Amino acid sequence: MTPSTALFGHSATDWGIVAVFAVVYLGMFLGGLPRLKLDRSGVALLGAIAVIALAGLPVEDAARAVDLPTIVLLFAFMVVSAQMRLGGFYAEVTRRVGAMPLSRPGLLAALIAVAGALSAVFSNDIICLAMTPVVARLCLQRGLNPLPFLIGLACAANIGSAATLIGNPQNMLIGSVLQLPFGGYVRQALPPVVLSLGLLWLWLAYGPGARTGAGEPRRPADMALLPAASPEEEPAFDRWQTTKGLAVATALMGIFLFTDWPRDVAALVGAGVLLLSRRLHSSHVMGFVDWPLLLLFIGLFVVNHAFETTGLAAQAVAWMSSQGVHLADPGPLLVLGVALSNLVSNVPAVMLLLPHLGANASEAGVMLALVSTFAGNLLLVGSIANLIVADLAAKQGIGINWRQHALTGIPVTVATLAVVWGWMRWAG
Repeated sequence: MTPSTALFGHSATDWGIVAVFAVVYLGMFLGGLPRLKLDRSGVALLGAIAVIALAGLPVEDAARAVDLPTIVLLFAFMVVSAQMRLGGFYAEVTRRVGAMPLSRPGLLAALIAVAGALSAVFSNDIICLAMTPVVARLCLQRGLNPLPFLIGLACAANIGSAATLIGNPQNMLIGSVLQLPFGGYVRQALPPVVLSLGLLWLWLAYGPGARTGAGEPRRPADMALLPAASPEEEPAFDRWQTTKGLAVATALMGIFLFTDWPRDVAALVGAGVLLLSRRLHSSHVMGFVDWPLLLLFIGLFVVNHAFETTGLAAQAVAWMSSQGVHLADPGPLLVLGVALSNLVSNVPAVMLLLPHLGANASEAGVMLALVSTFAGNLLLVGSIANLIVADLAAKQGIGINWRQHALTGIPVTVATLAVVWGWMRWAG
């Protein structure tokens, strides 16, 4: 039986699961479902409930479909990032960089380097949340057009987060499922990340990206029109809380790089240490945990598992292989990774592609991590980090539209993906 004829040998339950799967990924594409008050997390959760009911899937089996180490690792680093944010670390670092007597290109280089480095450890979304208001005010204080700096912040956070297996949710998932060694991944990913950050700086400092929003002059006097910074946006710097968070983060990086201890367990212990505090209430710290993102992961794990049990995904992959298209090959993986990351977002895209990377999963996993992350810079809606920067910039009276973002996002994405392609071909 050929893969194409085998498609017709499925039960009504299988096709019901396929329908739920299609609706869920439509929701991932649209950011919700029309006429319903649902975001992506709500769609994924309801999708999981639907496939459990349709397939008569025992709750225990549904729970086993969830990759618990990924969920635990993601939760733990949300706690670590919350500690650093509440300690005022991110805002203080940004202010200190802004106080340096640097030229425009120098300041741009420093902010890109800081955003990239911090995102590799503390997650790109968190860095954008903490740094955007400070960068906006800094630019206006110095009479600089903030658009290249803010777009550069979003792009640098996305690129920098690809440097490690803890920099963003999709990398955590890839590292957990494929059991990639932390140090080995960093050695492979760091060179293209550093080169890509350099390309981003060149484009924004000296290329056409430097003229982004050039027709919108910014003056220091505009500062008087800005709303006052709230303590949540720019918390006061707390040296003790920052030192405590940095100590835990440094210890975890050392454990990941030089031991074979389970990353999820080590990170969970680190989060537990940070929650033992006499100053920061645990409920306050837990309030910065992105619970909807955790629900999104759990829901998609269940929906994807149910879809895999129908056998349709395997048949589709087999058909593609018979046509000479192998998902684990660099070319198809790059194209599909970029396309799906911008259609349904990078986490759902990675979940779809991970089970089909074949025998050479480790090398393909590194490429998938880089491609799915870098692809987030292509469009303004390509990553949550971009949307965070645009939303917070709007609150400061600075508009970032899709055209302004595209002037940097499209060429930088094409250039950085070319770097990934060349590096993986050379290193392989």
